Amino acid sequence: MRLYLSATQKSSGKTTVTVGLCAALKRRGLHVQPFKKGPDYIDPLWLSHASGNDCHNLDFYTMEGGEIRDLFLKHAAAADVVLVEGNKGLHDGLSVDGSDSNAAMARHLDTPVVLVVDTRGMTRGVAPLVAGYAAFDPEVKVAGLILNQVGGPRHETKLRRAIENYSDLPVLGALGRDDRLQLAERHLGLIPANETGDAEQFINRMADAVADQVDLDALLGTAQQVDALPTVASRGDRPTQSADVRIGIARDRAFAFYYAGDLEALQCAGAELVPVDTINDPHLPDVDGLFIGGGFPEACMDALEANGSLRHDIREAVENDLPVYAECGGLMYLTRSVRWQGQRREMVGAIPADAIMHDRAQGRGYVRLRETGENPWCPGSRRELSGHEFHHSTLAEVGEGVSYAYEVLRGAGIDGNRDGLSYRNVLASYCHLRHTQANPWANHFVDFVRRQRGSVLPVAAAAT
Repeated sequence: MRLYLSATQKSSGKTTVTVGLCAALKRRGLHVQPFKKGPDYIDPLWLSHASGNDCHNLDFYTMEGGEIRDLFLKHAAAADVVLVEGNKGLHDGLSVDGSDSNAAMARHLDTPVVLVVDTRGMTRGVAPLVAGYAAFDPEVKVAGLILNQVGGPRHETKLRRAIENYSDLPVLGALGRDDRLQLAERHLGLIPANETGDAEQFINRMADAVADQVDLDALLGTAQQVDALPTVASRGDRPTQSADVRIGIARDRAFAFYYAGDLEALQCAGAELVPVDTINDPHLPDVDGLFIGGGFPEACMDALEANGSLRHDIREAVENDLPVYAECGGLMYLTRSVRWQGQRREMVGAIPADAIMHDRAQGRGYVRLRETGENPWCPGSRRELSGHEFHHSTLAEVGEGVSYAYEVLRGAGIDGNRDGLSYRNVLASYCHLRHTQANPWANHFVDFVRRQRGSVLPVAAAAT
């Protein structure tokens, strides 16, 4: 059983609806496997939390079509229900021909669409809207509707009558307007589940609302009206090997932006992932390398500054050539300081620069990079890489002794032309990478850590 949750436009509430569906179906004892289209960390955190299973991203920009399908088949195989949450609207995308849209992804995965419709300000006008979306691409099956932000019983009656009179699309549910069912937002979108103290309570409220206001039996019936998925064929992925290097990974309130597939790839390449809490751990554990992903260090900068002993350990380890990879928020953490809302807080100080937060996004969207030959993992390499960025900060007062691993062909990067700041064995960039067939970065990083292990002082000795 599988469904693709999309919408007529962004901010229609499809994430909260999908979160509620994951949790409500899980309550029924079903194994729910979520997926998310496009580059996104925050929605997958919520979907993973609600379903109890890692959410995986599907992205035309960084992945080949066969790779997308293989990943989908691999993780859908054991599930009772597969839910794919789209991004933006059903027919939105970069390409004018719609080849990278949600409709294209639903077609590629042979999965029927349930359209989430924000009904605020509409009555009869909902009919031509949903009829147009359903008819625009005949190869995409719009199997039903979930009406969202419904103003009350009278509003719902008008909406249902209009849809029944002008369309054969079934209304699978109607969710009433309720401020308690809205996820909080800030400058980068929804607040991640790892930062929200009442995440479990919110998920339960959303599950209750979906169970009460969505016909789950009808929804599951719709999900069953698809052909069975084929067995995934092997594409020659690198076999899993026993862990022979230890890589610390920052996972806490400040840093949580990691792709589940990337973490799997690191482990398959031979890494034991050692959790590091940058807020509460007083010292860096004994590791051979360190990965600091994205997140919101500016929102936790008081707590990060207060943990001076860990910052000292990381700074000393960098000076003793510990391999470190950092993305976006991780890059900010490695700088001398973060400045935000008139406040300045000390950070690790391993990178000679300061991170300054701005009100508007300084880099947002897909990125295309060309290696300069300065990537410490692959010295001399000149490959082109695809990724994405979303940051409100820039670097200021960058000091001497750094080089740049990437030339920016599309995107903003660090200064509009360059990204991937390289210092000793550190690679830190605003760009987020995906481990894919075209760019198996996890393999390169683990191999680099393995090669460097014999020449790097143990962390405990470095800290001493």
